[in-house]
Amino acid sequence: MDQRLSLVTLGVSDLERARAFYQALGWTPGPSPDHIAFFQAGGMVVALWERAALAVDSGIDIDSDTDETPGSGDSWGGKVLGVNLPTTADVDDQMKDAEQAGATVLRAPSTRFWGGYSGVFTDPDGHVWEIAHNPFWTVTEDGRTLLGDGRG
Repeated sequence: MDQRLSLVTLGVSDLERARAFYQALGWTPGPSPDHIAFFQAGGMVVALWERAALAVDSGIDIDSDTDETPGSGDSWGGKVLGVNLPTTADVDDQMKDAEQAGATVLRAPSTRFWGGYSGVFTDPDGHVWEIAHNPFWTVTEDGRTLLGDGRG
């Protein structure tokens, strides 16, 4: 797996409130679909997404009353670390590498409703990672992820 982080997605309870907060900090939102907010943060992207939708999309089964993963005794932190890659084949390769290293696959790589391709796994401590190809963004040769036209 590439030794880099290109996307951090924060699960939020109120997208508009969260977007307004980050804008009040001086952050400028990039092109984004209605249900998510993207911010260019240097060579990476920070995303804000409704917390329950993020859990479902990531394959996380949480108790909505306690925000805990059933049986784990741990609260899900409402965040997913992401690595964006240039191709879908790269996603498949890195997901295989992660599984061979001991990751638990939550969602096998597949075409996503937003037009991209991704898979999700947890590391041995339960940290959630998404490995993705977003055809609307650019991944530079040095691994920086740059926002595109907002469709993904």
